[in-house]
Amino acid sequence: MIEFAEPAAFVAALCGLPSPDAAALSAARERQGQLTKPAGSLGRLEDIAVFMAGWQGTSRPAADRIRAAVFAGNHGVAARGVSAFPVEVTAQMVANFRAGGAAINALARSCGAELSVIAFDLERPTGDIAVEPAMSEADCLAALNAGAAVVAADTDLLFVGEMGIGNTTPAAALCAQAFGGGAAGWCGRGSGIDDGGVLRKTDAVARALALHTPQCTTPFESLRRLGGREIAAMAGAILAARMLRVPVLLDGFIACAAIAPLVAADPAFADHCLAAHCSAEGGHARLLDHFGLDPLLRLNMRLGEGTGAAVAVHLVRAALGAHNEMATFAEAAVTAAL
Repeated sequence: MIEFAEPAAFVAALCGLPSPDAAALSAARERQGQLTKPAGSLGRLEDIAVFMAGWQGTSRPAADRIRAAVFAGNHGVAARGVSAFPVEVTAQMVANFRAGGAAINALARSCGAELSVIAFDLERPTGDIAVEPAMSEADCLAALNAGAAVVAADTDLLFVGEMGIGNTTPAAALCAQAFGGGAAGWCGRGSGIDDGGVLRKTDAVARALALHTPQCTTPFESLRRLGGREIAAMAGAILAARMLRVPVLLDGFIACAAIAPLVAADPAFADHCLAAHCSAEGGHARLLDHFGLDPLLRLNMRLGEGTGAAVAVHLVRAALGAHNEMATFAEAAVTAAL
């Protein structure tokens, strides 16, 4: 299990990250060229299979052990009226997750993912990022390690999601700090807020950036000052997955914002990730452009929880089914095109 003993260890982990297995990539591409179809005719399904092969280190990758985690936390900035829902909904939805009644429960069952639900001290919201850091060093480190703890080395595919009323506000702040563009460029309607809510959110993010940007000198400090416990946990999980060469399906805007500081520090950080979908949240498409990722799906979803990633698991399974189960030209006694 990956564990970060101190903030410096988290930052140091970003140096020398593993790459995909070159031999497995080559073997998977060679197999694709031998299957009974015109070269490239399965489009992105072929790319997905090769991607999975490289990170799993085998020419015949699998999607048998799929792990998912939903992290939940509350945010002090929510008191500024930046969400359409009261903060009590976070705990209510956690209870729904644990009872198996939420969208992510249904979709995780549908795609065969093992789902964990981790809630962070919901009675103790983070600091209001407009006037103070979201977390202490100890809180941020604990959240990062809780995220890393959900990733096992035998995982074939990982996705993570979140629940936290108001959390598109810290997500927007993280994106603006990482990639510029100002508060207004990253603040959308989130849970369905009106124009006044968008103005309040934009003001909160602008204040947070003015206060914290000079101190956001490392990804850890960006997450600690501008993020939230569930956001840091997703970052810890996705970093641990990279360290263990576990491929990741990225969910929506907030899950992607969690790694914005890491991608800003190392543009190749998200190489082990596929963008499951592009959500309806305005900043998500822009964020994926910064990551250099083309989403697999565009379904106008904006729920979070890992739901978009759960749907995209079916595409990964289809890609691997074709890659592993199709006959080669030689096996089928079909003459290959010259």
